[in-house]
Parts: sequence; structure tokens; C-alpha cells
Amino acid sequence: MRWSALARTSAATAAAAAIGSVAVDPNSRWYRRLSKPRWQPPAPAFGIVWTVLYADLAVTSATALSRTTTRRERADHWRRLAVNLALNAGWNWLFWRVHKPWPATVEAAALTVSSADLVRRIARKHRGAGTALAPYAAWCAFATVLTAAIARRN
Repeated sequence: MRWSALARTSAATAAAAAIGSVAVDPNSRWYRRLSKPRWQPPAPAFGIVWTVLYADLAVTSATALSRTTTRRERADHWRRLAVNLALNAGWNWLFWRVHKPWPATVEAAALTVSSADLVRRIARKHRGAGTALAPYAAWCAFATVLTAAIARRN
């Protein structure tokens, strides 16, 4: 893996995490009043899981980019990664700031599709990296189901 690719993918994922985290307030009155399913993980789990998954996304993307030989392929990967990160950060704003669980569910579903697409594309470049990224897509699918459950209950 090229260190320059890792530096760029790390910066991109860190920026998305920072932009998204600005919107999050698990202690807000709105969120505390929501009816949530019993199977929702405890609040501290989310920060831990997302930190690991963002790091995973940065490393696996850098691995794939390091194995990409054409400018066009690199640009395509960056576009897809940017869309994924925008969807990821955007979910926080729809759910936490705008208080719109149904639109957030749709956004989470789009994020899941985008994440699965990244897994597939990264696996083409490096099978191990694609396998390593699979939990990211799985967690996004779980987040979609959880968001839908919260939307249905409220």
C-alpha cells in the first residue's frame, strides 16, 4: 500500500467523521424521547464501531487505490468513496439535526448499497481488502434496519 494513498483516504474519512459527528447529540431531548428497540446497541458502542469502520474504509480504499493503474479507475474510486462518505455524514444530519428518521432510513439504505459496491470493487483489486471491508457494509445494513425500526416506532 502506498502511504500517500493512505494519508489521503484517512483524511477523507476523518473529514466525513468530523462533519457527521457535529450533528450527533445522543443526550438531546428529542432523541431521549424516541421509542427505540430493545436490540439497539448501547450508545458507547456506536463511537467505537464507527471509528474502527472508518479506519477500515481508509485502509482498504488505500489498498485498492495502490493497486489501481489508470487515472480513470482512481478517479472512479475517489468519486464512489466521496459519495459513500457524503451519505455517511449526511445520515447524521438527517437523523440527529433535522429529526427525520424516515428520510434517514432511505439515506442509510443508499449508504448500504454504496458500501456493498465499494466492497465489491475493492475486492476486485485485493480480495483480502474486500473481505476486510465487508463488516462496514454489514454495519450500514444494520444501521438501516435500526433507523427503520426507530422511524416505525415514532
